[in-house]
This record gives sequence, C-alpha cells and structure tokens, in this order.
Amino acid sequence: MDQLLAAANSALTTLFARQRASRACPVVPGDETRLEADERKHAAALMRVNHVGEVCAQALYTAQALATRDPALRAHFERAASEETDHLAWTADRLAELGDRPSLLNPFWYAGAFGLGLLAGRMGDRLSLGFVVETERQVEAHLQSHLDRLPATDHASRAIVVQMKDDEAAHAAQALGAGAAELPLPAKALMRAAARVMTTTAHYV
Repeated sequence: MDQLLAAANSALTTLFARQRASRACPVVPGDETRLEADERKHAAALMRVNHVGEVCAQALYTAQALATRDPALRAHFERAASEETDHLAWTADRLAELGDRPSLLNPFWYAGAFGLGLLAGRMGDRLSLGFVVETERQVEAHLQSHLDRLPATDHASRAIVVQMKDDEAAHAAQALGAGAAELPLPAKALMRAAARVMTTTAHYV
C-alpha cells in the first residue's frame, strides 16, 4: 500500500506540481540567447518534446520501482527518477522562459509510460534494466538530433540538452552495470515507433 501511495504521489507531483531541481540549471558562461520569433517558437516545440520525455521518464522509473521485488533495484530506480527530476524542472522552466506551455497530453503520456514500465518490470529485473538501457540510448540519440535542430544562438536550451544527454548516457551505463539484459530487436523497434508517435505529437500539442 505504501508503494502504491508513493506511486500515486509521484504521478500527481510530476503532472501538477512545480518541480525544483537539486542542481543548478546548466548555462554557457558569456553566451546570451537572442532569438527571433520563429526561432523561439521552434525552440519551444523542441523543449516541449523534451519535457514530455522527462514526464515519461518519471512514469517509467516509478512503475519499474513498483514492479520489482528487489529492494536494491527499487532504490536504483527511485534514485534515477530523482535525478531525472532535474531535467523535468529545467525543461519546464525553459518552456516558460520561451513563453510556451507543456504538452496538453501529459497525463496521457504519463499513463502510457507507466503501463510500459509495469510491463517491463513484470518481465523480470534484468529485462527491466534492459528496457532502461534501450530507452536511454534512444533518448540520447533523440537529444543529439535536437542539438542539431535547435537555433545556433539558443545557448540556454542547448546547455540544458547537452547536460541531459550526458546524464542519460550515465543512466544507461548504470543499468548495464546493474545487470541489464539486451532486449530483442522487435522490442527495440516497437519502442522506437512509440517514441516517434510521442515526439511528433508533442511537438504541436
């Protein structure tokens, strides 16, 4: 019951509370962001997608922590979720600075990711960790694509994305070190397809 209440609290906090980062938001010293209106709109759409990704990360890790029976692995997932909270806060704050809003479908994204996390957790701890590895690898590639697409003068957004990318790579390495199993190719393909639907939709809604 305590774990269920904690999971419910995590969902409400992620979706409706203002997040506070434990680390300072990354910046590029000496570089001032100056954006035209169209560049601002484009950057905001990309950061909205990144914010959705962090909403999903909270849901995935919370569900996987709920599903495992291993206390050490549960602590691993909870610690990863806590670290991802920085990303959630940074992207939300950057969206506000850009004068835009988070995705209107965040409750839907959270619910879907939570279901995937539970499913991964029920397949066993090694496959659940493998799901983390593949998710983080795909997110890392996705963030690299955003670095290629963000306006060159949007130093504020780019600094955040660079730090997020480094953190996601670290989370993948930690999951590998904890004993992750390699996911089958069809599972990886399905994950990429689901991510494509989410990122395309969140860009606009």
